[in-house]
Amino acid sequence: MSADVKLLEPLDALYLPREAPALRVGLVVPQSGPLGLTGPSALDGALLAAHEVNTGGGVRGRPLELVLLDGGGPPDAVAREVAQLLDAGAVDTVAGCHSSDVHRAVEAVTTGRAAYVFTPPHEGGTRLPGVVCTGAEPARQLAGVVERLTGQHRLRRWALVGNDYIWPRAVHRAAGSAVARAGARVVLDRHLPFGTAERGLEPLLDALRTLRADALLLSLIGADLVRFNRALRRTGLDRRLVRLSGALEENSLLAYGGDTTGTLYAAMPSFASLGEERRVRLAERHRAVFGPYAPVLDAYAVGLYDGLHLVAALAARGELVADGGLARAAACLLRGEGPAVRRAWARAPLGPAREGVHLARAEGLGFTVLP
Repeated sequence: MSADVKLLEPLDALYLPREAPALRVGLVVPQSGPLGLTGPSALDGALLAAHEVNTGGGVRGRPLELVLLDGGGPPDAVAREVAQLLDAGAVDTVAGCHSSDVHRAVEAVTTGRAAYVFTPPHEGGTRLPGVVCTGAEPARQLAGVVERLTGQHRLRRWALVGNDYIWPRAVHRAAGSAVARAGARVVLDRHLPFGTAERGLEPLLDALRTLRADALLLSLIGADLVRFNRALRRTGLDRRLVRLSGALEENSLLAYGGDTTGTLYAAMPSFASLGEERRVRLAERHRAVFGPYAPVLDAYAVGLYDGLHLVAALAARGELVADGGLARAAACLLRGEGPAVRRAWARAPLGPAREGVHLARAEGLGFTVLP
């Protein structure tokens, strides 16, 4: 980690003397739970953004500090820890990349008290004042690629399998509509508890065979997504099913052991193999700061990187507010509206986060982004 970034544990933030000028961000990133395997990459993305802000003069001279909270715990427990830091004045704002059930709990304790920027793909719907979501909602992330793959592979029978919480349920609603528009049908819609053991998947695997599914939308996350793909490989179903995920990124693919079937797809805002200049430059700066053996910056990490730069740009303009004005100010920055806005956001080396969703096919331990 670069020496110009102060990374604190919650207890240190609560009890150690605070340097008044610093802008302190409560950083909610999973270090445990299903998404824990994405945590190191996401933390690198946040640290790189803070390093760039601080070496560029900070936020109007104020250094950016990060207080790391484990976003992989039960939603209520994570929200209580965020509230404790806010009550003590130990953080000024909150940002993070975590599951949507944690997000909904955290936004309930930040609204009206502190700005909160949530960066991964999300479930959609309305937000409380003072909350900004920068990721894609299900219809934008997945509906188009469901229709594309249905036509390309002549699919007729989709199965939908996800974890049992708010984001997969929203994904399945959007996917069901897309499947119908493409002239196919959903033959199975199932939600699994977090941490379902591989042997507990057998009835579901049998159902996939019995129902003669030819396509599978996976809205499982992290370790559960890895475990399910391993079960498909063990039974040979991985070679019979076209699979699509809105949560599969490089670190999960590596944990799975890679894929050579040619029919495992991911729809994400960013991939390490994306040839766009901004993505290449980001990887170069990451290696320069953290070395060649740092984790791959996956889509979650890139989203959080952009989110921290957005926090800094909003703070520099005095618009990091805990009310409805936050969403309006963030939207203007992300659209790059007006010369003053463009100058403020230009401090982020990659510019505005305007990426769409990319469809990629797993090939070995990496992805090939499709045109």
